[in-house]
Amino acid sequence: MEVDYQPEDDDCVELGDVKDMRLEADAVVSDVLFAVHEMYVSQNLDSALDVAYINVETIEGNRFCLELTEAGLRVVGYAFDQVNEDLCTQYHETVYSLLDTLSPGYREAFGNALLQRLERLKQNGQ
Repeated sequence: MEVDYQPEDDDCVELGDVKDMRLEADAVVSDVLFAVHEMYVSQNLDSALDVAYINVETIEGNRFCLELTEAGLRVVGYAFDQVNEDLCTQYHETVYSLLDTLSPGYREAFGNALLQRLERLKQNGQ
């Protein structure tokens, strides 16, 4: 049986084992926005199913352009919307790991958020 499939009809597009990195990038941003100064998916760099670019400014004021692929996240530039092809940086499996290496302020904000959540759970449990 042949079925016509329209990927644009789905909120989450997966083709085989390939995830839509543009949707993944949106999820990455929403997960850690509380612990950075600014973060958004680049509108100036071309994203595709297999790659998306995220601009982030850490709490310390450092700016980075991140590349998100199936391999993970890595820094590709030291300014918004900047991709330096010669830059050879390590891939991180998660945005948490990457930001943990880039920003002591992120580490502190993440730890504080975790403590607050544990306190709320403790209060709700009593």
